Amino acid sequence: MERGSTISALTGRSVTVGLETVIDELVNPVAMACPDDGSGRMFIVDQIGKVHLLSEEGSKIFLDIGDEMVELDPGYDERGLLGMALHPRFPDNGKFYLYYNAPPEVPGWNSTSILAEYVAEGDAKPRRVRTVLKVQQPQMNHNGGHITFGPDGLLYIPLGDGGGQNDRGIGHNPATGNGQDLNVLLGKILRIDVDDRSEGREYGIPPDNPFADGGGLPEIYAYGLRNPYHISFDRETGRLFAGDVGQTRWEEVDIIVKGGNYGWNIREGRHCFNPEDNRAEMEDCPDRGARGEKLIDPILEYPNAANRRGGIGTAVIGGYVYRGGSMPHLRGRYIFGDLSGRSGRAKGKLFIGTEDDEGRWTMEEMAIHGRRELGEYVLAFGEDAEGELYVMTSMTEGPSGSSGRVQRIVPPGA
Repeated sequence: MERGSTISALTGRSVTVGLETVIDELVNPVAMACPDDGSGRMFIVDQIGKVHLLSEEGSKIFLDIGDEMVELDPGYDERGLLGMALHPRFPDNGKFYLYYNAPPEVPGWNSTSILAEYVAEGDAKPRRVRTVLKVQQPQMNHNGGHITFGPDGLLYIPLGDGGGQNDRGIGHNPATGNGQDLNVLLGKILRIDVDDRSEGREYGIPPDNPFADGGGLPEIYAYGLRNPYHISFDRETGRLFAGDVGQTRWEEVDIIVKGGNYGWNIREGRHCFNPEDNRAEMEDCPDRGARGEKLIDPILEYPNAANRRGGIGTAVIGGYVYRGGSMPHLRGRYIFGDLSGRSGRAKGKLFIGTEDDEGRWTMEEMAIHGRRELGEYVLAFGEDAEGELYVMTSMTEGPSGSSGRVQRIVPPGA
């Protein structure tokens, strides 16, 4: 099969940074939302259902929706409160959106992913306004979650393939898997207009969505994804980046384009995938989808340490292109990481992706105070209003304890 023009090997170099804790004693912080209003406020999302507000006055619980969620497994769980996005006019209208897992509505299935709209009004408790979207989840894992508004003012929603292994089993298309099935929302990135309720839905369909006129569900923006966790827009170029967690062999980072097919479950990264044996090497597989569309290669990939000699991680954690001012040498480079767990010891890692003048990418490990391993699980990244980046970590893989914290990435010695 044809290979892409990108490079994904570690260069052997490393960039050293420091970390500065901004809030701790959380459970599992998994997302951040910061209004661009000069207030310096940060909304920190904790998987157990709490949203913390961090401001000049300190920190407080802004909202707790734990009672509305499915009961979480404290040992390991990919469900919970997973995303928060502030409306582009949040400083004026107070609207924001949460993405979380509620109890299942389909017998025998696992949960229901909910996208809900809330309004913050002064010092009063935020008020739930409506449910915008529901997606039924057959299994516990692969829930995506990091919702975000794009430069176009539309809401982007990353959804995993429904969970389980190999995109197979209950709730999965037995012929193609959900990733390649354009008649289901799972395994996709969706794009909707939360301000348009003119067609009898709780949201509108952007007219330039790839399937707005048919051929697939109109909400779909891109497809062929396993578990896009997390997604982010480069605030300077507008490009959409996604970390897509692999099955057993390859972790990948993609640049998402409208209508793009990223290959799952035909491929894992740039490599052929066998859903009958997810550890098998395959020499050949299609390089196009069922519609004749070319499968899009990731910009970066790296081998999974659990099942491949020389592997360097266990689950990619998507990040951000750095556009802050405190570390000029990192501007324009993609900062992301790896959970690095499931081995009895937290070994989270941070990476830097660099694009050359010909559009080829390389990655290198980021040293933290001189160490290659963070010593904590990497759960997520965040970006503040000034473009500075944060890493969210915990000493436990599951939503339990109080070791979760948010740390700002700073120059070494700062």
